[in-house]
Amino acid sequence: MKKTSSWIILILALGAALVLSVHIGAVSIPLGEIWRALFGQAANPAHHTILWEIRLPRTVLIALTGAALGGSGAAYQGLFRNPLADPYLIGVASGAGFGAVLAMSLRWPYSFWGLMAVPAAAFLAAMITVLVVMALARSGQALPTANLILAGVAVSSFASALTSFLMLRSTGELRRALAWLLGGAALGGWQAVGVMLPYLLLGLGGLMISGHALNVLQFGDEQAQQLGLNVPRVRMVILLAAALSTAAAVAFAGIIGFIGLIVPHVMRLLFGPDYRALIPHSILGGATALLLADVLARVLLAPQELPVGVITALAGAPFFLWLLRRSKTQGIG
Repeated sequence: MKKTSSWIILILALGAALVLSVHIGAVSIPLGEIWRALFGQAANPAHHTILWEIRLPRTVLIALTGAALGGSGAAYQGLFRNPLADPYLIGVASGAGFGAVLAMSLRWPYSFWGLMAVPAAAFLAAMITVLVVMALARSGQALPTANLILAGVAVSSFASALTSFLMLRSTGELRRALAWLLGGAALGGWQAVGVMLPYLLLGLGGLMISGHALNVLQFGDEQAQQLGLNVPRVRMVILLAAALSTAAAVAFAGIIGFIGLIVPHVMRLLFGPDYRALIPHSILGGATALLLADVLARVLLAPQELPVGVITALAGAPFFLWLLRRSKTQGIG
């Protein structure tokens, strides 16, 4: 498929998902009314309030979260040369979740600077988690698939247990932490978007400029070094950028699994394995996929709303099992 057509398809898909996300909810806003409300000309003042104070900030936050998970998932798969790596499966998301809940348990005020502490703590915990998982999974110079998954599951379970302990101990912040765990994007508002953006721009920006380096890393560390790549430095830059992106997503949307696993694979199948394009494709695809999952979460049991993580798990678990079987058949890891 031509490069231009791939971008057109992804941008149109994202645009359609954005419109659906703004349109569908407990109160359906007509498509024409959405356009008028954007410019302060809504016929119904309630539609203007719903759009700007509830629906639009949620949509933007969900899109940014999906973009972060899609981009970081593609980066982890390229960095570890492992098709099963993603922020959720290797425990990074759970580690970031522990850091976020730890910051919440300290009772920071719900202000801009108070909110800034949440992704900062999530980032620090995510970095520690990924380093621990790599150390546990490494066998000589290799990172076998089975080791990576087992280490990720073990560390993820430990981080989840610590998170549960903190939530039980911090009764004053339990409601805020529970709301976050079930999908904090619904409660974030524009303030959360403003806090998330700097972390996300740094993280995803770092990943997008690492496309060529990820391509070279696919030849193996030794050959990449011979081709002039400073492998340790590049690895650290990609790890920092991916952890920062994951932490920004988890801090405000809770732990959402499988977007970082499914989206890069679909993008690779549709548009090719070149990481210079795969990273931005996964960013756009992740935003689209999570927006559509969020729309499904609103309508499946309406008026009751499901956590978006339930939808991604229902879609992602069978995909993961298929991918695991396919990886074993092909002798990966």
